[in-house]
Amino acid sequence: MQDLQQTIQIVLDYIRGIWIKKRYLIICSWLVCPIGFVYVANMPDVYKSEAQVYVDTRSMLAPLLAGISIYTNPEQEVQMMAKTLKSRSNIEEIARESDLDITVTTDADYDRLIEELTQGIRLQTTGRENIYTIWYEHRRPEMSRTVVQETLDIFVEGSLGGNRRDTDNASRFLDEQIAEYESRLSDAEQQKADFQRQHSDILPLQGSFHSNLSTINEQLSSTRLQMKEAEQQIVSLKTRLTGKQKASDSFSVRSDGEAPVITTRFDSRILAQEAKLDELKLRFTPKHPDVIETQNLLDALKSSRDKEIEAYLNQDSSEDAPVLNQLNQEITLEISRLESQIASLKVRETDYVAKVEDLQNKIDLVPQIEAEGLAKNRNYDIIKGKYEELLSRKEAADISERAAISSEELQFRIIKPPLVPNAPTGPNRVIFYTGILFVGFGLGIALAFLMSQLNPVLVRGHQLTLMTGFPVLGAVTHLEIDKIIGRNRLRLLVFIASSGTIVFMYGVLVAADVMNINLLSKVMS
Repeated sequence: MQDLQQTIQIVLDYIRGIWIKKRYLIICSWLVCPIGFVYVANMPDVYKSEAQVYVDTRSMLAPLLAGISIYTNPEQEVQMMAKTLKSRSNIEEIARESDLDITVTTDADYDRLIEELTQGIRLQTTGRENIYTIWYEHRRPEMSRTVVQETLDIFVEGSLGGNRRDTDNASRFLDEQIAEYESRLSDAEQQKADFQRQHSDILPLQGSFHSNLSTINEQLSSTRLQMKEAEQQIVSLKTRLTGKQKASDSFSVRSDGEAPVITTRFDSRILAQEAKLDELKLRFTPKHPDVIETQNLLDALKSSRDKEIEAYLNQDSSEDAPVLNQLNQEITLEISRLESQIASLKVRETDYVAKVEDLQNKIDLVPQIEAEGLAKNRNYDIIKGKYEELLSRKEAADISERAAISSEELQFRIIKPPLVPNAPTGPNRVIFYTGILFVGFGLGIALAFLMSQLNPVLVRGHQLTLMTGFPVLGAVTHLEIDKIIGRNRLRLLVFIASSGTIVFMYGVLVAADVMNINLLSKVMS
């Protein structure tokens, strides 16, 4: 029992040592995990194309020709073709037919390509059912489908003989024409998009050029009408002002029973600056730049207030005018609002005028540009029609080829034709992300443990007794224990934030990968 407790205590000491050296765990995790995550995220997707073919070896010619001709076992022929399918000659033919041979320039690269194709092309049979499955994985989905298709063709043609060469030549010619028209169609689409983008100001996305010009003219007229209405309202309001409007509209006069108190527009700003000055004086000396600047601004505001009050009193004493009534103040505010609205409308009017002038300058180019656009659309429609017709003919040729196969002694029925995969089948990034996460933290723990052993820190008095042989009679608390506790809390927060960030990155990447897989699955379904 005592040995077990000592073992547990030693393990706990190791854990404490790792915890003390947790900075190495943080360093390792940040050196390994982000780099690994980026590397896995940038790993190219691998697309898998698959085809299934059923070989019907049952033939009515066999019993009819029994004893008349040499009978060859069709099952043996199919099995022999399956065994020799990945011979070098067939692999080289697949490389030529899929245009993979043009991607290499040296003999060493060509040999490496042949080896990769030999290892990558998979053929699996279910045995007695004569169902063969061919699949291949590649970074380009079109290439994976092309390799599987070429492999399937060699598998079928190797058993049927050379009676399908003319059909293959026609199919190859159609593939070349489809590729050519696909390229021309892509160029035509790009030219159409560039033309629309280049003349987007003349040929808007919605409506025509003239409708766009008419809309802007209507907006300009509406803006000018609003300006006239606002100006008329200003004239009407000015006629309703009672008495002569004075510069003292920014004052208000009230009486508390003894003497009138005049409130100006500077009072609120003076109060704000005085409060700010009091706050600054509590923090700085009178010679501080902020205190001097605030004091100067306060003096300037008080001077302006005194001058305005003096002007107001002189004006009132000379003219013996009454205090401005509330109606004049409301009318004045409404006039100011309308003047601001007029200024805003003038800016809008200027913008509309500029747009109208720009469109008027381009109005002569509209017929030419529209004719050019119609020509490009006509060219695009012709190429698209030819491309769709070639695709239809290619499908018709494939159907005719399969019909010809069905009349042979060996009947090949394509259960699942090779298709261009829509979703990648690899790599499994979730597993890689998880492995990198464990590797990063595992290396950090191992390094922390190693450093704790190379440069140990004593956490218990018993450890000191084991090292020196002297008993520990007591322990003294550190004088700055509060600072040490605060520093340890800070280090704990840093560790939690660091580890949490890495785990959050892992979760985001895994969630993104899972969502991408689910989205692709929904699209495919």
